[in-house]
Amino acid sequence: MQEKIKQLRQLTGAKPRANLGFYPTPFYKLERLSEQLGINLYIKRDDFSGMSLFGGNKVRKLEYLLGDALDQGCETVFTYGATQSNHAMQTATACRRLGLHPILYLNAYVNPDENDIRANMLLDRILGAEMHVIQSEPGETEQQTEQRCFQTGKEHVARMRQAGHKCYDVPMGGSSHVGAAAFADGYAELMEQCQQAGVSPRYVFCATGSGGTQAGLVAGHHLVGDRAQVVGIAVSRKNDEYEAYCAELCNKALAWLGSDARVSAADFTVDRGYYLPGYEQPSEAASDAIRLLARTEGLMLDPVYTGKAFAGLLDWVKQGKVKPGDTVVFWHTGGATALFSEKEIVGSINREG
Repeated sequence: MQEKIKQLRQLTGAKPRANLGFYPTPFYKLERLSEQLGINLYIKRDDFSGMSLFGGNKVRKLEYLLGDALDQGCETVFTYGATQSNHAMQTATACRRLGLHPILYLNAYVNPDENDIRANMLLDRILGAEMHVIQSEPGETEQQTEQRCFQTGKEHVARMRQAGHKCYDVPMGGSSHVGAAAFADGYAELMEQCQQAGVSPRYVFCATGSGGTQAGLVAGHHLVGDRAQVVGIAVSRKNDEYEAYCAELCNKALAWLGSDARVSAADFTVDRGYYLPGYEQPSEAASDAIRLLARTEGLMLDPVYTGKAFAGLLDWVKQGKVKPGDTVVFWHTGGATALFSEKEIVGSINREG
C-alpha cells in the first residue's frame, strides 16, 4: 500500500496548487468515546485545515481550485452556496490571501436579518466579498431557488468575460473534478497517518452534500486499495442518481490526475437516513450528537453537516452495522461557525439535557 500512496502523491503533486492550508491535519483516537461505544474511533481534524480560525475542509479543495485559477491567469472568482455556506466564506478568505476578487451568489434557505448578520455571512462582510443574496419566490421549491441562484451567477460570469475579465467559476461546495482531486490527496494523507498509528480502518465516515468530498475520498481509496469503506451521510435530500453523479465526478477527478482507474455508482455508500427535516434544518439526533462529542471529548460539531454525519455514525454503531472493536475514522469537515448562525439553523443545541 505504501507504494500506491506514493504513486497517488506523485499524481496530485504534479498539479498547480495554492499554498493555503496546514497539512497534515491532526489525526488521533477519541479515547473516552471509543470506550463508551465499544469501538476504536479516530478523528481526522480537517476542521484544522486553516487558513483562518474559521477553517474547514473546503480549504483542501481551494488549494487546487485557486491554484488552477491562478494558473489560468484569472482575477475574479465566482462561487455559490447557502447564505451560511462554509465554502463561500472560505473561498472569499482564500481569494483575499491570493489577491483575487471573490463574488458570492448565496441562496437564502434561511432569510438573513440585515440588522443581525451572523456567522459566515458576517465573515463574508468583513472580508469585503461581493455578495448577491437570492431570496426564494412564492411557490418556489428550494431546488428551484438554488437553480435560479446558479443561473443568475453564471449570467454574471458571462457578462464579465465578455467585458474582458478572466473569471474562474467554482461550483457549489467546490465540487468540481479539480476540487474532488484534492480529497484523493487527503485520503493518501489519512492512510499515511493510519500506517504511522498502526491502524487499519474498517470505515471512514464523512458528511456528503455537494458530493466532492466523498468523490475524492473514494478516488483516493480506489487508488490506494485499502480495506476501508467510505460512508457518506447525506446532509440534504438526494435523488436516486446521486451515487452515479458522485461516480462521474470521481472518474473526472481520476482522469484529471492522469489515472486510468475508474469507479461506478456501486463504489459509493450514501446513507440518506439522517438529513431530515432538511438542509440547514436542525434535527434532534444531530443536536444529541453535538452535545455527546462536546461532553466526552471537548470537540465541536455543527448542526448542518458534521452533527448529522456523526449522528449517522452513532446510529450505525447502535444498529450493529459497525461491529464492536471495529476501527472507524470520522472525517471532521468543520463548519462550527454554524453554531453562531440563525436560530432556525442552530435548533435546540443549547438545552441542558
